[in-house]
Amino acid sequence: MDVEILSRIQFALTVSFHYLFPPLSIGLGLLLVAMEGLYLKTKNPVYETLAKFWTKLFAITFTVGVATGVVMEFEFGTNWATYSRFVGDIFGSPLAIEGLFAFALESTFLGILVFGWNKTKPTTHFIATIGVWLGSMLSAIWIIVANSWQQTPAGFQLVVNGSKMRAEITDFWAMVFNPSSMDRVFHVWMGAFLSGAFLVLSVHAYYILKNRHVELSKKAFKIALAVIIVVSFVQLFSGHRSANIVAKYQPVKLASLEGHWDSIAPADMYLFGYIDKKAEKTYGIAIPGGLSFLTSTSFKTPVQGLKAVPRQDRPGPLNLVFQFYHVMIILGVFFIGYSLLMLFLWWRGKLFSYKWVLWLTTFSVVLPQIANQVGWYATEIGRQPWIVYKLLRTSDALSKAVQAQQVVFSIILFSVVYLILFALFIYLLRKSILTGPEKD
Repeated sequence: MDVEILSRIQFALTVSFHYLFPPLSIGLGLLLVAMEGLYLKTKNPVYETLAKFWTKLFAITFTVGVATGVVMEFEFGTNWATYSRFVGDIFGSPLAIEGLFAFALESTFLGILVFGWNKTKPTTHFIATIGVWLGSMLSAIWIIVANSWQQTPAGFQLVVNGSKMRAEITDFWAMVFNPSSMDRVFHVWMGAFLSGAFLVLSVHAYYILKNRHVELSKKAFKIALAVIIVVSFVQLFSGHRSANIVAKYQPVKLASLEGHWDSIAPADMYLFGYIDKKAEKTYGIAIPGGLSFLTSTSFKTPVQGLKAVPRQDRPGPLNLVFQFYHVMIILGVFFIGYSLLMLFLWWRGKLFSYKWVLWLTTFSVVLPQIANQVGWYATEIGRQPWIVYKLLRTSDALSKAVQAQQVVFSIILFSVVYLILFALFIYLLRKSILTGPEKD
């Protein structure tokens, strides 16, 4: 493999592993606010016990997330030096704000959240819990703003310095509120809420199956389930809005997501299928004109296809973009179906009556994580061959001095370190879950 492919694999490895944890932090933060808020309102000690228990798991998740996120900043300088010079003025601003304000806010209140039980007033501790949650939400905003600028650049000018060119901010707020940023922030938040809620749901479904902490778990189960029911439907509309943004500003990406080839013609919406890149065809089951309808409310509206651009400007690997996107869609439909099932059982008073439903809930904890990962894969691979859309190609963004064997060595090293960290995370998580909530 060449340096470009290896460097993309290296960054994908580090980002994918890191991205297991921030969504959990955001989602668990919301649940902690709900649990502690219910305790303050009702004075029921069960909610305090739940909040203390999940604070431990939140702290584990947050710590590993911080440790795994540091690596990526160094990769910009080592593997992507040309990219760093080109976007440093723009990309550095939201990252600096994220560190100075969002991460600082989250870290400051984290100390009170973890160590402030019985040392601060309940109201003060609740404010700290909200501060930690808001800090994690703000962190997501600035990271996604930086990434979204690569997808839909705005508020900048190109400046030539000798033989090199770089982008400079001309309108900070136009950069922040670029065409895709806010929709993508909201979409990521919803995915994070699902991740945290499904973890809470999974653990307490397991407790109910094992006849441990049953009454306490039923309360936690209902709190998490309420979040999932609301968010799963909101996510549907959020995803639709994001797709419309892609259709307007990145039509080639949309064509790759749906396997649409005709240069300009009505587009079908594939439920599942396979792209034959050589034959330039997509095989599968599709709704005729479905993509045209979703982007324009008409089944006959022409949509730009992959054949409208040269081969070198098409995303790659193309079939991966298509498959990752459709896995995300399938999982989104599952979340809605699961919500409808659980809502029906809740209404009938049989929420905890069926073991198969509880086992399904227990093992469903991995599904939001898979949806988050494949969604990002489809987004990032679908932007190729551009690292900054229509401004800088990925092949031109590499560091000139880095060699393939060096990248291979770093991939092996990162893999070993991350396996150790993941094993430690699972060990601590499992130990805390098996110990269970402790009553004061």
